Amino acid sequence: MKQPKKRRFQLSERQLGYAMVAPSIILIAVIIIWPIMLSAWNSLFDYRLNDPAKAERISSLSINLETYADNRYLVYDTMDEVRDAMPDAGGALDDITTALDEQHETLLNTDEGLAGRYEEVNTMLENFQPVNDEELRLADVPEEWADGFANTLDEQTAAVQALRDGAPEEAVQPLTDLESQLSNTQGSILEPNFVGLKNYTTYLGDGRTWTAMLNTLLFTVVTVGVELAVGLAVALLINRVFIGRGLVRAAVLVPWAIPTAVAAMMWTFLFDGQSGIMAHYMAQFGLIDDPGALLSTGAGGMFSIMFADIWKTTPYMALLLLAGLQTIPRSLYEAAEVDGANKFQQFISITLPMIRSAILVAVLFRALDAFRVFDLIYVLTGGGPANSTESISVYAYKLLFEQQNFGAGSALSVIVFLSVALLSTIFIKLIGSDLFSGRLKQ
Repeated sequence: MKQPKKRRFQLSERQLGYAMVAPSIILIAVIIIWPIMLSAWNSLFDYRLNDPAKAERISSLSINLETYADNRYLVYDTMDEVRDAMPDAGGALDDITTALDEQHETLLNTDEGLAGRYEEVNTMLENFQPVNDEELRLADVPEEWADGFANTLDEQTAAVQALRDGAPEEAVQPLTDLESQLSNTQGSILEPNFVGLKNYTTYLGDGRTWTAMLNTLLFTVVTVGVELAVGLAVALLINRVFIGRGLVRAAVLVPWAIPTAVAAMMWTFLFDGQSGIMAHYMAQFGLIDDPGALLSTGAGGMFSIMFADIWKTTPYMALLLLAGLQTIPRSLYEAAEVDGANKFQQFISITLPMIRSAILVAVLFRALDAFRVFDLIYVLTGGGPANSTESISVYAYKLLFEQQNFGAGSALSVIVFLSVALLSTIFIKLIGSDLFSGRLKQ
């Protein structure tokens, strides 16, 4: 008898669906969810790259073994130089050495594996290798030892200062270096910089944060509203049949195709008070009092970034609306004409209801994009003058990268994310609920 063929392995319909969306889910997790989670974690610390004492996320009192071992070597090496230049100071230097050795032995005995970790770090430094492993570099220490170590270093620093008084000239510089190295050794003790929600409470109570938020909301409402109106007019125009329609459609999309940073730089030259063509003619026509007002005043700066964004992004809005217009059957307009409806009535009764979904999607996408505006403002005005055009994203960037305050900058980044999530939720609930519920019912 023939053996029955084994059934080949097959995925169920549900398993196949999960398998097909798995790459997208992984990509979203890596590119979107993980950075958000990391920002949320950073926001819980007073984390500053420009401050060596706060350049790590420290949850408990710790010692940086790399800094400690490096400065310990320098201290002993410099003391040898002082001995050579100042032989009479041998007794005082021996006392300093004994005090530091006692603290060092106490440190190594605070944890069973700390001596081995210290030796490994010291060996890496001798071989000029960076210590990149945070678990190897940082070690928790008892508060009693940290206090005693700090007091010992203060006492020995005072002893070095006493030696420097009346020291021969060749010993002054080594003693100065020794004093500095003892101070740097004290910097190897890292205080906990976990602050919880303090960054959020601090910046939510900061007037500059709310000014940036209001600037962002004003920019979003005005630009999206104008882009919707102008974009709809452009979409209606290029949806008509006329000679050269393809060329006109291509020309309309040119501003949208230009990178935002390039467009912002171009408008910077056009709005310049001395050589800008736009600023010159706007002053000639009496629209502004002074050509320099566009980039040197708060109102002028806000108008400039809005105008540049409307010029660039209106084609995107028109493209989305054009897609909706092309789904409307021509027979509806013909029937309306037979019933005696004029163009305006056709627009109100047919066009707007039929492209409602396209309008909702276009406004939602543009509102979320406008709320996160960064590159246009950063290049065109830099948030000035006097932070009058600063958006919340620009403010977060300045804290993160210009001031290197990763804790506060991450808190603002999380606030931006939550604001965008809240904005999209409110938009869908209040404006798009009928649309989405209707589709679900079908």
